[in-house]
Amino acid sequence: MKRLYESLLKEHTAHYRQMFVLTGPRQVGKTTASQSFSQKYHYFNWDNQDHRKIILKGPKAIVQQTGIHQLQEKPVTLIFDEIHKYPQWKTFIKGFFDVYQHKTKIIITGSSRLDVFKKGGDSLMGRYFLYRMHPLSVGELLYQDIPSEEYKQPRKIEQNKFQDLLDFGGFPEPFLKRNKRFSNRWKNLRQHQLFKEDIRDLTRVQQIGQIEILAELIKNQVGQLTNYSNLAVKINVSVDTIRRWLKILESLYFCFFIRPWSKNISRSLIKEPKIFLWDWSLVEDKGARYENFIASHLLKSVHWWQDNGLGEYNLYFLRDKMKREVDFLVTKNSQPWFLVEVKSSSKKPLSKELKYFQAQSKADHAFQIVFDMDFVNKNCFSVKEPVIVPAQTFLSQLI
Repeated sequence: MKRLYESLLKEHTAHYRQMFVLTGPRQVGKTTASQSFSQKYHYFNWDNQDHRKIILKGPKAIVQQTGIHQLQEKPVTLIFDEIHKYPQWKTFIKGFFDVYQHKTKIIITGSSRLDVFKKGGDSLMGRYFLYRMHPLSVGELLYQDIPSEEYKQPRKIEQNKFQDLLDFGGFPEPFLKRNKRFSNRWKNLRQHQLFKEDIRDLTRVQQIGQIEILAELIKNQVGQLTNYSNLAVKINVSVDTIRRWLKILESLYFCFFIRPWSKNISRSLIKEPKIFLWDWSLVEDKGARYENFIASHLLKSVHWWQDNGLGEYNLYFLRDKMKREVDFLVTKNSQPWFLVEVKSSSKKPLSKELKYFQAQSKADHAFQIVFDMDFVNKNCFSVKEPVIVPAQTFLSQLI
């Protein structure tokens, strides 16, 4: 299926000289998207032994292999996949780009945050633009063209597609198969690759089994405050070790954290972050999955808006010492933009906390997102006061 990121690749390579760096979870579709946007390209994967030998020989070997030194009508497209596993990848890429940037279009893809594993080499500052690829979302299933504004007009998604996205997750293969047995096998294989390959290859951590236990524990703590001490006791390691392992899991796109926002809110806010999974289909509890589903859509939109230069966006939650709480706050250029509270049922009254925190933060919008309401064809961003909104309507307006 065509992904929104293919259009993004075309736009980037048509207008910018900088390298296109695409990061995201394993099997989210990075390689497929990077290979689909162009009919002619040269692909090098660090995990391929033959490709690795060429890369290790240096830039001249790449030039010889791809014919960059020959007369070309258009710049040569080069794709370097998982090259961050090469300890000297930054030095290699910087040197290659500085010499051949006018003859090439360079795409770098990887299944870890490329800004985390700093293994030496010069800075690539100014030589690349970073884009973060997310699983499929309601908005991407409805639109594949790059939107001109932050949010779109609402559009109805088929109910079965919406339910399949919620049940099978947004990774393309299990979503397209829509088969429970296949999905279970796919998840097991992906988890094996994460723990037995990625963590082993990219870190010096030896206690892989204990990290797997940690991953199982956080599946049951989605949407909750991260209690490092409690996790440390359960796994019998130090709090610092738990923090370090969670950072590894975050860098490999197993989980992500949403932190509290504090500016202009009376009473000090607690500091512990909430934890969510990139694959919301791993969350068994229905209410927690709903919250993770919304969190993932919000994070995708925040990353998209920021990566495409629309401004500075961030995702937070709100909770004070009086235990008043709102699930999510999206800020725009450091100012509160809209609040989101997630509920399973529209029968529940409008959240008092939603009203309270909108008044305190002066956010433009406050939405109570529910999952049992039918689609409503109205732009929810046209409403200023707190309002109950169907999940299908709200999510169709995001990326």
